[in-house]
Amino acid sequence: MLETRTVPMVDLRAQLERIRPDVDAAIRRVVEAAQFIGGEECRRFEEEFAAYCGAAHAVGVANGTDALTLALRAYGVGPGDEVVTVANTFIATGEAILLNGARPVFVDVDPATATLDPSLLERTITPRTKVILPVHLYGHPADMVPILEVARRHGLPVLEDAAQAHGAEVGGRRAGALGHAACFSFYPGKNLGAYGDAGMVVTDDDAFAAQVRRLANHGSAATKYQHEVAGTNSRLDGLQAAVLRVKLRHLDDWNGERRARVAAYDAALGGIPGVTTPAERPGARSAWHLYTIRAADRDGLEAHLASKGIATAVHYPRPIHLQPALAPLRGRAGDLPVSEALCREVLSLPLYPELPLETVATIADEVRAFCGAAP
Repeated sequence: MLETRTVPMVDLRAQLERIRPDVDAAIRRVVEAAQFIGGEECRRFEEEFAAYCGAAHAVGVANGTDALTLALRAYGVGPGDEVVTVANTFIATGEAILLNGARPVFVDVDPATATLDPSLLERTITPRTKVILPVHLYGHPADMVPILEVARRHGLPVLEDAAQAHGAEVGGRRAGALGHAACFSFYPGKNLGAYGDAGMVVTDDDAFAAQVRRLANHGSAATKYQHEVAGTNSRLDGLQAAVLRVKLRHLDDWNGERRARVAAYDAALGGIPGVTTPAERPGARSAWHLYTIRAADRDGLEAHLASKGIATAVHYPRPIHLQPALAPLRGRAGDLPVSEALCREVLSLPLYPELPLETVATIADEVRAFCGAAP
């Protein structure tokens, strides 16, 4: 029997114990060099992460929300423009659009992967559409091939929201190198997480990368106290970059360990009435940031697991078109039936590289017990 609250959603202390000497050395380098904003660690992390994604440029910024906001601004998105995206995501995706004065236009999602349904995309495009913004949700990449084809026909850039997709792939190409540009979050709980907030914009476009960097640095490109445009202060700091450089060397191994735990969940949870396990689209490789099932009695299952000391999370309980912050857009229940159904049914189970496989089995046993399924 598990003691109360013995299984967290993620265990960052367990991760630290695996890499502590390297993390301590990295932090010491930054402190001794006194390069706390920008500096060598930031430059090298940008180069290494761009190479990891298979892109030419990576521009470090303060957080993932800023990455989205600045990338959209670099496209010239502003009042009167529309950005096509999904509502089954964290608020930051829609928030970044609103912060640029534009209007988010929502597409419903594929029920199997919870990512943008390409068959519904073209009907949402209007003369005001400026960018298509698919979300690689839970670590699973959006169906990029048909999305990119629609974008090509309409002459639109595709900006990947890759905040949960570090190392995800489509056809052997990594997230970050699938669209025109991509935005990453390095929030501590991500597959590649900092020890605070941090974000990145990745692209092959030289001019676009330069514009994002300028906007993030008070509108200044290179010359101190010369500001070409009105920008903001959104710079990656050296301590976060140094920690992320250490972790990046382990990312593929950690993602492989996540995949092993996903396989164990899949084997143990298959065939349970009222429970649907997550799927991978053929040709896609999820980063498995989250293991998110669908449960007919989600709230009951959530309460049962909590009573057994097993943490869970709902990603996400309300689609953003129905959030109070977007009320002026007049979104209504029923506009996006698949997204709304997912928000009533999804439940994320614990998943992190250090999660013992025997604990996965225990969690699965509790799910089966609640659902009345035979072991």
